[in-house]
Amino acid sequence: MISSMTNNNKQRLTLFINPALTKHAKAQAIVEELSLTNLVEKALINYLPKETVIKKPIVREDLDS
Repeated sequence: MISSMTNNNKQRLTLFINPALTKHAKAQAIVEELSLTNLVEKALINYLPKETVIKKPIVREDLDS
């Protein structure tokens, strides 16, 4: 389950985001008494669908060419 992750199964991630957004996120993390990591994880869990399925597009060949 994603929400029960421990520090032992985390992956480092480097992002380049707007400094104002970083400041806002850090302030919100303080308000919610969360680490910035936990705030971002919470936001991603709420934003992303429960499951992502990537399908190859169907390529239809024009038989008249």
